[in-house]
Amino acid sequence: MALNFSKFTLIGSFSVAVVAIASGCTNSTNSTSQPAGRNGQVVSVYSARHYDTDQALYKGFMEKTGIEVKLLESKDDELLERLKSEGSTPQADVLITVDAGRLWRAEQSELLQPIVSKTLNERIPANLRHPEGLWFGLTKRARVLVYNTAKVKPTELSTYEALAEPTWKGRVCVRSSNNIYNQSLLGSFIESKGVETAEKWAKGLVANLARPPKGGDVDQIKAVAAGQCDVAIVNHYYVLRMIESKDPKTQAIAKQVGIFFPNQKDRGTHVNISGAGVVAKAPHKQNAIAFIEYLTSPEAQKIFAEGNDEYPAVNGVEVAPALKPYEKFKSDAINVSAYGRNNSEAVKIADRVGWQ
Repeated sequence: MALNFSKFTLIGSFSVAVVAIASGCTNSTNSTSQPAGRNGQVVSVYSARHYDTDQALYKGFMEKTGIEVKLLESKDDELLERLKSEGSTPQADVLITVDAGRLWRAEQSELLQPIVSKTLNERIPANLRHPEGLWFGLTKRARVLVYNTAKVKPTELSTYEALAEPTWKGRVCVRSSNNIYNQSLLGSFIESKGVETAEKWAKGLVANLARPPKGGDVDQIKAVAAGQCDVAIVNHYYVLRMIESKDPKTQAIAKQVGIFFPNQKDRGTHVNISGAGVVAKAPHKQNAIAFIEYLTSPEAQKIFAEGNDEYPAVNGVEVAPALKPYEKFKSDAINVSAYGRNNSEAVKIADRVGWQ
Protein backbone atom coordinates (compact mmCIF):
# COMPACT_ATOMS: atom_id res chain seq x y z
CA MET A 1 0.00 0.00 0.00
CA ALA A 2 1.72 3.19 -1.16
CA LEU A 3 -0.18 6.35 -0.26
CA ASN A 4 0.46 9.59 -2.13
CA PHE A 5 0.37 12.51 0.27
CA SER A 6 -0.28 15.32 -2.17
CA LYS A 7 -1.66 17.71 0.45
CA PHE A 8 -3.10 21.14 0.00
CA THR A 9 -2.14 21.66 3.64
CA LEU A 10 -0.23 19.25 5.83
CA ILE A 11 -2.40 16.71 7.65
CA GLY A 12 0.36 16.13 10.17
CA SER A 13 3.53 14.11 10.38
CA PHE A 14 1.86 11.59 12.69
CA SER A 15 -0.49 10.64 9.82
CA VAL A 16 2.42 9.63 7.64
CA ALA A 17 3.86 7.53 10.46
CA VAL A 18 0.56 5.74 11.06
CA VAL A 19 0.22 4.75 7.39
CA ALA A 20 3.83 3.63 7.16
CA ILE A 21 3.43 1.37 10.18
CA ALA A 22 0.10 -0.01 8.98
CA SER A 23 1.23 -0.73 5.44
CA GLY A 24 4.83 -1.67 5.98
CA CYS A 25 5.69 0.37 2.89
CA THR A 26 7.55 3.56 2.15
CA ASN A 27 5.33 6.53 1.35
CA SER A 28 6.05 9.06 -1.36
CA THR A 29 5.16 12.46 0.07
CA ASN A 30 4.65 15.85 -1.52
CA SER A 31 3.16 18.56 0.67
CA THR A 32 2.60 22.28 0.42
CA SER A 33 1.22 24.63 3.05
CA GLN A 34 -1.34 27.37 2.78
CA PRO A 35 -2.38 29.93 5.40
CA ALA A 36 -4.46 28.48 8.21
CA GLY A 37 -8.21 28.93 8.07
CA ARG A 38 -9.96 31.69 9.95
CA ASN A 39 -10.68 30.85 13.61
CA GLY A 40 -8.85 27.54 13.20
CA GLN A 41 -11.66 26.03 11.09
CA VAL A 42 -10.63 22.97 9.07
CA VAL A 43 -12.06 20.19 6.89
CA SER A 44 -10.04 17.03 6.25
CA VAL A 45 -10.53 15.37 2.86
CA TYR A 46 -9.55 11.90 1.67
CA SER A 47 -9.63 11.96 -2.12
CA ALA A 48 -9.11 9.29 -4.76
CA ARG A 49 -9.21 11.93 -7.49
CA HIS A 50 -5.65 12.57 -8.66
CA TYR A 51 -6.01 15.60 -10.88
CA ASP A 52 -3.79 18.63 -10.23
CA THR A 53 -6.60 20.93 -11.31
CA ASP A 54 -8.62 19.87 -8.24
CA GLN A 55 -6.21 21.99 -6.16
CA ALA A 56 -8.06 25.04 -7.45
CA LEU A 57 -11.21 23.70 -5.78
CA TYR A 58 -9.57 23.50 -2.37
CA LYS A 59 -8.07 26.96 -2.73
CA GLY A 60 -11.41 28.39 -3.85
CA PHE A 61 -13.25 26.86 -0.88
CA MET A 62 -10.77 28.28 1.63
CA GLU A 63 -10.89 31.72 0.06
CA LYS A 64 -14.68 31.66 0.09
CA THR A 65 -15.23 30.28 3.60
CA GLY A 66 -11.99 30.70 5.54
CA ILE A 67 -12.03 26.96 6.26
CA GLU A 68 -8.66 25.28 5.79
CA VAL A 69 -8.62 22.15 3.59
CA LYS A 70 -6.39 19.28 4.69
CA LEU A 71 -6.01 16.82 1.84
CA LEU A 72 -4.79 13.25 1.58
CA GLU A 73 -4.82 11.64 -1.87
CA SER A 74 -4.49 7.93 -2.60
CA LYS A 75 -6.15 5.06 -4.46
CA ASP A 76 -9.79 4.31 -3.71
CA ASP A 77 -9.34 0.98 -1.97
CA GLU A 78 -6.43 2.26 0.12
CA LEU A 79 -8.52 5.16 1.40
CA LEU A 80 -11.38 2.83 2.29
CA GLU A 81 -9.01 0.57 4.22
CA ARG A 82 -7.54 3.56 6.01
CA LEU A 83 -11.00 4.73 7.10
CA LYS A 84 -11.81 1.23 8.31
CA SER A 85 -8.62 1.17 10.38
CA GLU A 86 -9.44 4.56 11.92
CA GLY A 87 -12.75 3.16 13.17
CA SER A 88 -14.74 5.40 15.49
CA THR A 89 -12.10 8.16 15.45
CA PRO A 90 -11.68 9.04 11.76
CA GLN A 91 -9.18 11.70 10.72
CA ALA A 92 -11.23 12.54 7.62
CA ASP A 93 -14.43 14.53 7.28
CA VAL A 94 -15.06 13.94 3.56
CA LEU A 95 -14.42 11.00 1.26
CA ILE A 96 -14.17 11.69 -2.48
CA THR A 97 -13.93 8.72 -4.81
CA VAL A 98 -14.74 7.67 -8.36
CA ASP A 99 -17.47 5.28 -9.50
CA ALA A 100 -20.75 4.66 -7.72
CA GLY A 101 -19.61 1.10 -7.14
CA ARG A 102 -16.82 2.31 -4.87
CA LEU A 103 -19.17 4.66 -3.05
CA TRP A 104 -21.34 1.61 -2.45
CA ARG A 105 -18.34 -0.19 -0.92
CA ALA A 106 -17.88 2.70 1.49
CA GLU A 107 -21.60 2.61 2.24
CA GLN A 108 -21.55 -1.14 2.93
CA SER A 109 -18.63 -0.69 5.32
CA GLU A 110 -20.62 2.00 7.17
CA LEU A 111 -17.94 4.59 6.46
CA LEU A 112 -20.41 7.34 5.50
CA GLN A 113 -23.25 9.08 7.30
CA PRO A 114 -26.51 10.39 5.83
CA ILE A 115 -26.85 14.16 5.62
CA VAL A 116 -29.72 16.47 4.83
CA SER A 117 -28.87 19.37 2.55
CA LYS A 118 -31.48 21.33 0.64
CA THR A 119 -28.69 22.80 -1.49
CA LEU A 120 -27.37 19.39 -2.57
CA ASN A 121 -30.83 17.96 -3.16
CA GLU A 122 -31.72 20.90 -5.39
CA ARG A 123 -28.47 20.88 -7.36
CA ILE A 124 -27.74 17.19 -7.84
CA PRO A 125 -30.29 15.21 -9.90
CA ALA A 126 -31.96 12.42 -7.93
CA ASN A 127 -30.40 9.65 -10.03
CA LEU A 128 -26.88 10.96 -9.29
CA ARG A 129 -27.12 10.85 -5.49
CA HIS A 130 -27.78 8.27 -2.82
CA PRO A 131 -31.49 7.97 -2.00
CA GLU A 132 -30.76 8.50 1.71
CA GLY A 133 -28.11 11.21 1.38
CA LEU A 134 -25.02 9.08 2.02
CA TRP A 135 -23.21 10.51 -1.00
CA PHE A 136 -23.67 12.92 -3.91
CA GLY A 137 -22.36 12.89 -7.48
CA LEU A 138 -19.87 15.61 -8.41
CA THR A 139 -19.09 14.77 -12.04
CA LYS A 140 -20.47 12.47 -14.74
CA ARG A 141 -18.52 9.98 -16.86
CA ALA A 142 -20.01 8.42 -19.98
CA ARG A 143 -18.97 4.84 -20.88
CA VAL A 144 -18.86 5.13 -24.64
CA LEU A 145 -17.79 3.10 -27.66
CA VAL A 146 -14.64 4.01 -29.57
CA TYR A 147 -14.26 2.67 -33.10
CA ASN A 148 -11.62 2.51 -35.79
CA THR A 149 -12.76 5.13 -38.33
CA ALA A 150 -11.05 3.28 -41.20
CA LYS A 151 -12.90 0.03 -40.50
CA VAL A 152 -16.24 0.98 -38.94
CA LYS A 153 -18.94 3.45 -39.91
CA PRO A 154 -20.96 5.12 -37.13
CA THR A 155 -24.12 3.76 -38.76
CA GLU A 156 -22.92 0.24 -37.95
CA LEU A 157 -23.04 1.03 -34.21
CA SER A 158 -26.15 1.24 -32.07
CA THR A 159 -26.19 -0.26 -28.56
CA TYR A 160 -24.05 -2.07 -26.00
CA GLU A 161 -26.30 -5.07 -26.61
CA ALA A 162 -25.38 -5.16 -30.31
CA LEU A 163 -21.74 -5.89 -29.44
CA ALA A 164 -22.86 -9.39 -28.43
CA GLU A 165 -24.24 -10.13 -31.92
CA PRO A 166 -22.35 -12.44 -34.33
CA THR A 167 -21.41 -9.56 -36.65
CA TRP A 168 -18.89 -8.38 -34.05
CA LYS A 169 -17.16 -11.76 -33.64
CA GLY A 170 -13.45 -11.18 -32.97
CA ARG A 171 -13.80 -7.40 -33.24
CA VAL A 172 -14.33 -6.13 -29.66
CA CYS A 173 -11.87 -4.99 -26.97
CA VAL A 174 -12.67 -4.34 -23.32
CA ARG A 175 -10.69 -4.28 -20.11
CA SER A 176 -11.01 -6.89 -17.38
CA SER A 177 -14.24 -7.50 -15.47
CA ASN A 178 -12.16 -6.93 -12.32
CA ASN A 179 -12.37 -3.24 -13.13
CA ILE A 180 -15.12 -1.39 -11.28
CA TYR A 181 -16.14 0.52 -14.44
CA ASN A 182 -17.19 -2.70 -16.14
CA GLN A 183 -18.77 -4.12 -12.99
CA SER A 184 -20.93 -1.00 -12.78
CA LEU A 185 -21.81 -1.23 -16.48
CA LEU A 186 -22.94 -4.82 -15.95
CA GLY A 187 -24.76 -3.71 -12.79
CA SER A 188 -26.74 -1.23 -14.88
CA PHE A 189 -27.69 -4.04 -17.26
CA ILE A 190 -28.96 -6.09 -14.33
CA GLU A 191 -31.05 -3.15 -13.13
CA SER A 192 -32.55 -2.42 -16.57
CA LYS A 193 -32.80 -5.88 -18.12
CA GLY A 194 -32.61 -8.41 -15.30
CA VAL A 195 -30.00 -11.02 -14.43
CA GLU A 196 -30.79 -13.45 -17.24
CA THR A 197 -30.55 -10.87 -20.02
CA ALA A 198 -27.44 -9.30 -18.48
CA GLU A 199 -25.71 -12.69 -18.42
CA LYS A 200 -26.70 -13.43 -22.01
CA TRP A 201 -25.17 -10.11 -23.09
CA ALA A 202 -21.96 -10.68 -21.13
CA LYS A 203 -21.60 -14.17 -22.60
CA GLY A 204 -22.03 -12.81 -26.14
CA LEU A 205 -19.57 -9.99 -25.49
CA VAL A 206 -16.90 -12.40 -24.27
CA ALA A 207 -17.47 -14.60 -27.35
CA ASN A 208 -16.80 -11.58 -29.58
CA LEU A 209 -13.55 -10.40 -27.97
CA ALA A 210 -10.61 -9.90 -30.31
CA ARG A 211 -8.18 -10.69 -27.49
CA PRO A 212 -8.26 -11.53 -23.76
CA PRO A 213 -8.96 -8.41 -21.65
CA LYS A 214 -5.82 -6.55 -20.65
CA GLY A 215 -4.74 -3.04 -19.74
CA GLY A 216 -6.79 0.04 -18.97
CA ASP A 217 -9.11 2.16 -21.07
CA VAL A 218 -6.23 3.88 -22.88
CA ASP A 219 -4.90 0.47 -23.91
CA GLN A 220 -8.26 -0.36 -25.46
CA ILE A 221 -8.17 2.87 -27.47
CA LYS A 222 -4.64 2.10 -28.69
CA ALA A 223 -5.73 -1.42 -29.69
CA VAL A 224 -8.59 0.00 -31.76
CA ALA A 225 -6.28 2.47 -33.48
CA ALA A 226 -3.75 -0.29 -34.18
CA GLY A 227 -6.40 -2.49 -35.80
CA GLN A 228 -6.25 -5.19 -33.10
CA CYS A 229 -9.99 -4.70 -32.68
CA ASP A 230 -12.62 -2.54 -34.34
CA VAL A 231 -14.52 -1.24 -31.33
CA ALA A 232 -13.96 -0.92 -27.57
CA ILE A 233 -15.82 0.21 -24.45
CA VAL A 234 -14.13 3.09 -22.56
CA ASN A 235 -14.82 6.16 -20.45
CA HIS A 236 -15.17 9.22 -22.66
CA TYR A 237 -12.51 11.41 -21.06
CA TYR A 238 -9.66 9.01 -21.88
CA VAL A 239 -10.16 9.77 -25.56
CA LEU A 240 -10.30 13.51 -24.94
CA ARG A 241 -7.09 13.40 -22.91
CA MET A 242 -5.36 11.79 -25.89
CA ILE A 243 -6.81 14.35 -28.29
CA GLU A 244 -5.49 17.17 -26.08
CA SER A 245 -2.11 15.53 -25.45
CA LYS A 246 1.04 17.44 -26.30
CA ASP A 247 2.60 14.22 -27.57
CA PRO A 248 2.20 14.02 -31.39
CA LYS A 249 2.16 10.20 -31.28
CA THR A 250 -0.71 10.20 -28.78
CA GLN A 251 -2.61 12.75 -30.87
CA ALA A 252 -2.11 10.59 -33.96
CA ILE A 253 -3.62 7.59 -32.18
CA ALA A 254 -6.64 9.61 -31.07
CA LYS A 255 -7.25 10.80 -34.63
CA GLN A 256 -7.76 7.21 -35.76
CA VAL A 257 -10.77 6.59 -33.53
CA GLY A 258 -14.28 7.97 -33.27
CA ILE A 259 -16.57 8.29 -30.23
CA PHE A 260 -20.06 6.81 -30.26
CA PHE A 261 -22.74 7.18 -27.57
CA PRO A 262 -24.74 3.92 -27.52
CA ASN A 263 -28.41 3.27 -26.74
CA GLN A 264 -29.63 6.69 -27.82
CA LYS A 265 -32.93 5.26 -29.05
CA ASP A 266 -33.80 3.47 -25.82
CA ARG A 267 -32.50 3.82 -22.27
CA GLY A 268 -29.46 6.00 -23.01
CA THR A 269 -25.70 5.75 -22.55
CA HIS A 270 -24.36 4.36 -19.27
CA VAL A 271 -23.17 7.19 -17.02
CA ASN A 272 -21.16 6.88 -13.82
CA ILE A 273 -19.94 9.49 -11.36
CA SER A 274 -17.22 10.69 -9.10
CA GLY A 275 -18.81 11.61 -5.79
CA ALA A 276 -18.40 12.62 -2.18
CA GLY A 277 -19.88 11.77 1.18
CA VAL A 278 -19.48 12.85 4.79
CA VAL A 279 -17.45 10.34 6.79
CA ALA A 280 -19.25 8.59 9.66
CA LYS A 281 -18.39 10.37 12.92
CA ALA A 282 -16.57 13.11 11.01
CA PRO A 283 -14.97 15.50 13.50
CA HIS A 284 -16.07 18.54 11.47
CA LYS A 285 -19.44 17.51 10.04
CA GLN A 286 -20.82 20.97 9.27
CA ASN A 287 -17.61 21.99 7.51
CA ALA A 288 -17.80 18.76 5.53
CA ILE A 289 -21.34 19.54 4.37
CA ALA A 290 -20.31 23.08 3.44
CA PHE A 291 -17.37 21.70 1.47
CA ILE A 292 -19.48 19.28 -0.57
CA GLU A 293 -22.05 22.02 -1.18
CA TYR A 294 -19.24 24.21 -2.51
CA LEU A 295 -18.15 21.42 -4.87
CA THR A 296 -21.60 21.59 -6.47
CA SER A 297 -21.50 25.36 -6.97
CA PRO A 298 -21.30 26.64 -10.56
CA GLU A 299 -17.72 27.86 -10.09
CA ALA A 300 -16.53 24.53 -8.70
CA GLN A 301 -18.43 22.50 -11.28
CA LYS A 302 -16.72 24.48 -14.03
CA ILE A 303 -13.31 23.64 -12.55
CA PHE A 304 -14.28 19.96 -12.35
CA ALA A 305 -15.46 19.96 -15.95
CA GLU A 306 -12.41 21.66 -17.40
CA GLY A 307 -9.91 19.75 -15.27
CA ASN A 308 -10.61 16.28 -16.66
CA ASP A 309 -13.17 16.85 -19.42
CA GLU A 310 -15.90 15.33 -17.24
CA TYR A 311 -19.54 16.31 -17.46
CA PRO A 312 -20.83 18.53 -14.63
CA ALA A 313 -23.26 16.78 -12.30
CA VAL A 314 -25.23 20.01 -11.93
CA ASN A 315 -27.54 20.85 -14.82
CA GLY A 316 -26.92 24.11 -16.64
CA VAL A 317 -23.16 24.29 -16.05
CA GLU A 318 -21.18 24.78 -19.27
CA VAL A 319 -19.04 21.83 -20.35
CA ALA A 320 -15.34 22.10 -21.16
CA PRO A 321 -14.47 23.23 -24.71
CA ALA A 322 -13.24 19.76 -25.69
CA LEU A 323 -16.63 18.31 -24.73
CA LYS A 324 -18.67 20.70 -26.84
CA PRO A 325 -18.97 18.28 -29.80
CA TYR A 326 -20.22 15.61 -27.38
CA GLU A 327 -22.31 17.81 -25.13
CA LYS A 328 -25.79 16.56 -25.98
CA PHE A 329 -26.63 12.89 -25.59
CA LYS A 330 -29.25 10.79 -23.84
CA SER A 331 -27.97 9.20 -20.63
CA ASP A 332 -29.38 6.28 -18.67
CA ALA A 333 -31.69 7.69 -15.99
CA ILE A 334 -31.50 4.85 -13.45
CA ASN A 335 -30.14 5.77 -10.03
CA VAL A 336 -26.41 5.10 -10.02
CA SER A 337 -26.68 3.54 -6.57
CA ALA A 338 -28.01 0.45 -8.39
CA TYR A 339 -24.50 -0.23 -9.70
CA GLY A 340 -23.25 -0.99 -6.23
CA ARG A 341 -26.38 -2.84 -5.18
CA ASN A 342 -25.94 -5.14 -8.19
CA ASN A 343 -22.16 -5.40 -7.93
CA SER A 344 -22.06 -8.85 -6.32
CA GLU A 345 -24.33 -10.32 -8.99
CA ALA A 346 -22.33 -8.60 -11.73
CA VAL A 347 -19.12 -10.21 -10.50
CA LYS A 348 -20.82 -13.63 -10.40
CA ILE A 349 -22.07 -13.20 -13.97
CA ALA A 350 -18.61 -12.22 -15.19
CA ASP A 351 -17.15 -15.31 -13.55
CA ARG A 352 -19.78 -17.58 -15.04
CA VAL A 353 -19.27 -16.35 -18.61
CA GLY A 354 -15.49 -16.31 -18.41
CA TRP A 355 -15.02 -12.55 -18.59
CA GLN A 356 -11.47 -12.39 -17.29
